[in-house]
Amino acid sequence: MAIEVRIPTILRTYTDGAKAVTGSGSTLSELFADLDANHPGIRERLVEKDELRRFVNVYLNDEDVRFLDGINTKVADGDSVTILPAVAGGMR
Repeated sequence: MAIEVRIPTILRTYTDGAKAVTGSGSTLSELFADLDANHPGIRERLVEKDELRRFVNVYLNDEDVRFLDGINTKVADGDSVTILPAVAGGMR
């Protein structure tokens, strides 16, 4: 088994249009490094200075990883990771 990573539309250029990809690792950091090996450039869109970028939300099995252990959150085979870019703005 592997870890399923759901990719938002804005990052699908890195995954050749795939809505979901699989990866491996024991932490989110390792998972993102594995993803970057197969989909070059994706990690730098998610991580800056070994921390999640401010406007990127990551969920592990529907739990916000910012309330877990951030980039060091443990992951395991069969887990599901969802990446969601934060949306801001709009009209008054």
